[in-house]
Amino acid sequence: MQGKKIILGITGSIAAYKSAVLVRLLKKEGAEVQVVMTDCAKEFITTLTMSTLSQRPVLSNFFDPSQGSWNSHVDLGLWADLMLIAPATANTLAKMSSGICDNLLLTTYLSARCPVVVAPAMDLDMYAHTATQHNLNTLKNRGVAIIEPSTGFLASGLEGKGRMAEPQEIIDNIKKYLIPPTPLRGKKILITAGPTYEKIDPVRFIGNYSSGKMGYAIAEEFVKQGAEVILVSGPVSIKTPENVKMVNVESAKEMMAASVSNFPECDGAILAAAVADFAPDKQAENKIKRTGDEMIIRLLPNPDIAKHLGEIKKKNQTIGGFALETNDEVKHALDKMKRKNFDFIVLNSLNDAGAGFRVDTNKISILESNGNQTEYPLKTKRELAVDIVNKWTFINHQTNKI
Repeated sequence: MQGKKIILGITGSIAAYKSAVLVRLLKKEGAEVQVVMTDCAKEFITTLTMSTLSQRPVLSNFFDPSQGSWNSHVDLGLWADLMLIAPATANTLAKMSSGICDNLLLTTYLSARCPVVVAPAMDLDMYAHTATQHNLNTLKNRGVAIIEPSTGFLASGLEGKGRMAEPQEIIDNIKKYLIPPTPLRGKKILITAGPTYEKIDPVRFIGNYSSGKMGYAIAEEFVKQGAEVILVSGPVSIKTPENVKMVNVESAKEMMAASVSNFPECDGAILAAAVADFAPDKQAENKIKRTGDEMIIRLLPNPDIAKHLGEIKKKNQTIGGFALETNDEVKHALDKMKRKNFDFIVLNSLNDAGAGFRVDTNKISILESNGNQTEYPLKTKRELAVDIVNKWTFINHQTNKI
């Protein structure tokens, strides 16, 4: 909740004393809190208390006659990441249901573009009344989240359902509206990224222009969506993403060993590395000196990582690969996908401006093994990483792997 902006609406209920604890908990979580109180609420808890705890002036009226300033409900509605009304009285719930806006709190509610959560508080008969239940159902149907009151001893001396939920329970409830969802929690993904360097001697190598930016962006997006990520990376000049298991390699053989070792425990892989197809048959122990007008290097094929992982892939594993082409792009990409047993392949062409190596943008098509093809416009690699991860997830859902 760090940095999240929350409007806390307080209405005229004895449970308003709990709002002080709510503000303390929200501030402890790192949220910014703007308190908006109805006039009746000020009879139960003071504005001084709430402004001291929230470290902001409490808002209650549309205008401040002493300064000629206006408290804009529109600006408040745009500012907030979440609006929480706790306690929410039967009167306020009825007005919200009917669209009445006769105070700053209610006009702010009608202007809010963020999630709205209410925590009702009232006597048991008021809560059970048909009118109140009708109003709550109306608000639910409009997308307002209701934190159910608990059963217990009430201010009236009666006992039943109507007590506002405890502050910590409210905090736990609203977190799901503020923290991004993690649809891939519990999944483990292998990502390969960057180039491989195939040594000629201690100072020279055969390599390519891959920066690793695309693969690293994909790894970061998988982490954001809750997955456990193993990132096998060739030599790059990029900061290691947070919360990934990093395996640094240099050659194709090293990348092969790391990938084969980690893939069986994963739910799938995205193979974004630009692996050198060939390596020198010999690596000189010392720097090769210039001794003539030419130097001939004999190259041997490197192990095909993608093909091998495709061969050992289980039914519950999904692999996405990459194809960087310069001609007959779709034809070559489809052939590669079939040969390597990918579930989908990300195609980019060096003929597209802004795509390919050493740039922050890319323009891709995603071809699926079932024949579907999706075109994506030129975007940043971080934006495309979201598209690629979402495609991986979609294919898993389609094939009942998730």
